[in-house]
Amino acid sequence: MKTTFTVAPEDEGLRLDQVVPKHVPGLSRRKARAVIDTGGVFVDRSRVKVAGRLVKAGQSIEVNVGGAIERTHVEPLAPRLVHLDDHVIVVDKPAGLVTAPTPESDRGDLLDQLQRTHGEVYLVHRIDLPTSGLLVFARTRAANKLLGDAFVKHDIDREYRAVAAGHVEAQTIDRPIADRRAVTHLEPLQKLADATLLAVRLETGRTHQIRIHLAGLGHPILGDHQHGGERARTFLPRPPRLALHAAVLGFTHPATNERVRFTSELPPELSTWLAQLG
Repeated sequence: MKTTFTVAPEDEGLRLDQVVPKHVPGLSRRKARAVIDTGGVFVDRSRVKVAGRLVKAGQSIEVNVGGAIERTHVEPLAPRLVHLDDHVIVVDKPAGLVTAPTPESDRGDLLDQLQRTHGEVYLVHRIDLPTSGLLVFARTRAANKLLGDAFVKHDIDREYRAVAAGHVEAQTIDRPIADRRAVTHLEPLQKLADATLLAVRLETGRTHQIRIHLAGLGHPILGDHQHGGERARTFLPRPPRLALHAAVLGFTHPATNERVRFTSELPPELSTWLAQLG
């Protein structure tokens, strides 16, 4: 939930943790300090993490309250390191771990963990919070630019495993998302009881592309409560989480210029559930 307000003249000189609860319903001063500490408050578009900072009349304040507060009270999920060299890091992200800072928080996400461990690390691309699988990060500015250019040119091999409701045939979906071209290639790997295990290859990379395209076909990804509709919500046996995993990642190495390819098997919570479906 995002709340934006302007500091009134009568509130000038108050601490940030005093003025925030006045404008966010149900937010105590204690919880306001937690939101500030996790990075969920912006003053004039700049993130501020000092609860005692004094505000001035006319300043614009944005407060983002959400799941980030709850996630700070549990041990951060750790990724599996797949490849590490002086130029790139490839990791296998678990479901439930945020890839990079959000308006709610700049702490405990995957990028933050890697920077704390390996120093200079740059975000190249993201996968959704409930999705697991492979991601590449750059360790130098030069590598970041080359990898970023490769994503823009769609010169990246990305293949996912998805379990969709119903029986899905091999096909290519070429349907824009937010007025931008989006192309997804589907190949069935296994027909299950009223579901299909798919190899999904991305030609483009729009936000939630696979989830939106499959839902648009009437075959939502199981466990997708945002784009799935009732069919995905009521499927039994219930999936442990979103049944989507980034299984293949290939790219031209920014230093060696060699084509590299990494793979990741379905994590145990999905493979066990998939065996029940079969």
